Amino acid sequence: MAGHNKWTQIKHGKGKTDAIKARTFSKLSAVISIAAKKEPNPDFNPSLRGAIERAKKENMPQANIERAITRARKNKDLEEFLIEAYGPEGSGIIIEGLTDNKPRSLNEIKIILGDYGMKVANPGSLLWSFDKTEEGYIPKYKQEVSEESKNKMVELMEKLGGRDDINEIYSNI
Repeated sequence: MAGHNKWTQIKHGKGKTDAIKARTFSKLSAVISIAAKKEPNPDFNPSLRGAIERAKKENMPQANIERAITRARKNKDLEEFLIEAYGPEGSGIIIEGLTDNKPRSLNEIKIILGDYGMKVANPGSLLWSFDKTEEGYIPKYKQEVSEESKNKMVELMEKLGGRDDINEIYSNI
């Protein structure tokens, strides 16, 4: 019975865990780079200090943290972006990210949204329905949608969440 031994089970479990950890580290690295762009010294930059603390809570190695700070200093071309989009049944989606090629990233995200029947909204058309806090964008009003739309949204978030240039995705569903 191939594939039923203990080592195979451990290997597959570790592979999934490592992939999730790598994705988390990549997103934390982007957050650190954004914060370090303004001021690379955490003593003088509270947002960088907070990002480093979040990274340490996730057990991100110090070398990765330092590499993210160095990347921000060397690569001043990194840009933040914020995309507002209409989701299923008119729900709102806010997508935050960091990229070195904004037009490419925005175009690729538009294509993914289109594949799920969703579209990009005009800037500012959905932000009013979210409060910006330390945790990100919190919806002022929750929107009830069908179970099918919830499943579609979960699929979209998984697809977008796998991209290195996207840091966070928020929805009012």
